Amino acid sequence: MAAEKTLEDLFHDTLKDIYYAEKQILKTLPKMAKAAQSAELKAGFEQHAEETEGQVERLEQIFELLGKPARGKTCDAILGIIEEGKEIMTEYKGTAALDAGLVAAAQAVEHYEIARYGTLKTWASQLGMQDAVKLIDETLAQEVATDKKLTQVAESSANQKAAA
Repeated sequence: MAAEKTLEDLFHDTLKDIYYAEKQILKTLPKMAKAAQSAELKAGFEQHAEETEGQVERLEQIFELLGKPARGKTCDAILGIIEEGKEIMTEYKGTAALDAGLVAAAQAVEHYEIARYGTLKTWASQLGMQDAVKLIDETLAQEVATDKKLTQVAESSANQKAAA
């Protein structure tokens, strides 16, 4: 008979999932920055890569709080989202629609992260892990801010250029 799984087990598994996802995102952001046509979008991807390094460090602090090694667990969801982004970079390279596609791909990543961090924050709170809640909340705020910046880029320039 399988051992009873707890919310703490689920929290740890989800933490490993987002840790893996963040590491994959770190590898992908420089490629997206290189592919971006607008200086604003390129700078945004570069800035978010720096933020993501800090997010990985915060995740490592949470693993430390749990007394567990910082280790990822393959996240098929993020791999699929990243693959879609790679397809956009290939299929729309050199076109006016590339930046709009890059924004859409980046927002898919952000929405995944926002969902994961929101869940982790709720569970950490439920488990009485206030130090983890603070670390997760800092990352969650960055992810929400990045999503808003991406929306602004899409609405102010990328979508118009794609439609022209």
